[in-house]
Amino acid sequence: MPRPDHLMTLLGTAVLYLGIGVTSLATAGEADDWRQFRGPNCSGVSQSDLPLPTHFSATENVLWTHELGDGVASAVIADGRCYCTGLLGDTETEGTFVVYCFDAATGKPHWQREFPTGDLPRITRPNSHASSTPATDGERVYVYFSTLGLKALDCQTGKDVWEDAIEPPNFLLGWGAAASPVLVDDLVIFAQDDDLNPFIAAYEAKTGSVRWRKERPEMLGGYAAPVLCTADGRTDIVLAGSGKLKGYRPSDGKELWNCNTMLRTVMTSPVVVDDSIFISIQSYGDTDRHLKPALLQWKDTDQDGKLSREEVPKPFWKKFDKGDKNKDQFLVDTEIDAAFQSPDNMVGGGRTIQSVRGGGTGDVTETHLQWNLDNRSPSNLSSPLAVDGRVYVVKKGGLSSCFNADDGSTVWKLKRVHNFGEYYASPVYGDGKIYLTGENGLVAVLAAGPKLKFLAKKNDMGDSILATPSIADGKLFFRTRNGIVVVGNGE
Repeated sequence: MPRPDHLMTLLGTAVLYLGIGVTSLATAGEADDWRQFRGPNCSGVSQSDLPLPTHFSATENVLWTHELGDGVASAVIADGRCYCTGLLGDTETEGTFVVYCFDAATGKPHWQREFPTGDLPRITRPNSHASSTPATDGERVYVYFSTLGLKALDCQTGKDVWEDAIEPPNFLLGWGAAASPVLVDDLVIFAQDDDLNPFIAAYEAKTGSVRWRKERPEMLGGYAAPVLCTADGRTDIVLAGSGKLKGYRPSDGKELWNCNTMLRTVMTSPVVVDDSIFISIQSYGDTDRHLKPALLQWKDTDQDGKLSREEVPKPFWKKFDKGDKNKDQFLVDTEIDAAFQSPDNMVGGGRTIQSVRGGGTGDVTETHLQWNLDNRSPSNLSSPLAVDGRVYVVKKGGLSSCFNADDGSTVWKLKRVHNFGEYYASPVYGDGKIYLTGENGLVAVLAAGPKLKFLAKKNDMGDSILATPSIADGKLFFRTRNGIVVVGNGE
């Protein structure tokens, strides 16, 4: 996301299995499920061959709808049940966080849980406090809310199973939380890169016991979801962050490799096809601009070209004091970057679409980067889609591009999709179709292929959409800003 979904959330394949690796291929009973952010391995690719609708709207081919309250997190679906989250009441200061369970076919409510949020931190719109997509294994549904932590609820009853009151994240620019849990075998993986205490952790799904936790002190705030990649017979958890793409061993969290080709701020998630990892990133400024310009633009309230202690959020005062070398109570020039950005990871901004081969040991920057495009195509919010040997991206202004997965050569570049708004939702694929969802609630449908071919241009869902759509059981689940609209072929 926002960086939703994966912000404000919080971007497949010659075959439809995208290197899930540790886990086996989906069984027949799971083939139509969409159990976490962007479905199987966070790919955005449906493994089902059920037909999906081309033409739909808030009133056409609608199977069911429901009001949910404010939110930008996707729906997840397993074993015929659909799980959603929302925020009711005052969405700025305090409210009620809600977890819903519906029958995926009819929308009939099974259960609903409500949790007082307590005092809510400031966030940057259009992000929502209900921004983290749940994950479910069919036995428990795992939900995260920044002021409550990570919770596991029983899928049948909604009752509490376990929880971990994770310390709320802190973002220098007030973006707000949007990290989403993902599933790896019997583990729940939760990664949260904030600007103060970034980490990745693994929880035992049944009990909530922490199997392992690894700090990521080189990282700044970002929203990439962990994905799995199998290469040379080994499956790693792959996580993108400031400056570095890293591979971790699932069993104990040991860092196995890093590829130093990322940019400063990573709000999109990678996708995996076989042993290749694709990611599209746009980060503020050029490669020589570190954190300082952004902080001076957004935090230097008196515009005197320096930061006072009072202009920095209180949780960062310790870092401020450490960076204030001359103790004059101001951060100036290089002091700003030194205070808040790791000296070993002074990476800048820019734009990139790249492919990295998974696996390896240690620094694999010189050996595993397969191709890297420095161009105007990437979005800083919407993650890429890789399917049938091509990588698709969409960005603000309704500009789409497509590249060959093998070598990065251009298939088409910066072509309009007739919807000129912002794009927070990431593209998803099913039934030979690619769905591009704009913030204004208009959905374009493309035929997957080497040419930009429209099947539908402006399916109007009647409300703003920042959440990535979900696909299950021949249906599309659109989490709008205020509710959910489920569409199908009307059969």
